[in-house]
Amino acid sequence: MVTIRLPDEIESQLEIMTVLEHKTKTEIIKSALSEYIEKRLPEKSAYELGKEFFGRHSSDTEDLSVTFKERLKIKLYEKHSH
Repeated sequence: MVTIRLPDEIESQLEIMTVLEHKTKTEIIKSALSEYIEKRLPEKSAYELGKEFFGRHSSDTEDLSVTFKERLKIKLYEKHSH
């Protein structure tokens, strides 16, 4: 829990916002802090943005990138050998 002291002007503006937005002071302050923190934290890397999806749909074949050419040759041969 955190307690803050606001200048009178900011507190009166906050009161107005509670009426206009039909939200509590706490909701408005939490939202403002969340936006502040989100803007100032370092941006996530491409890995961090997609890590929940990595390995999600596995083919159960671990050497796909290593055997790509060989598998392609086999598929092409199968396609054109009929």
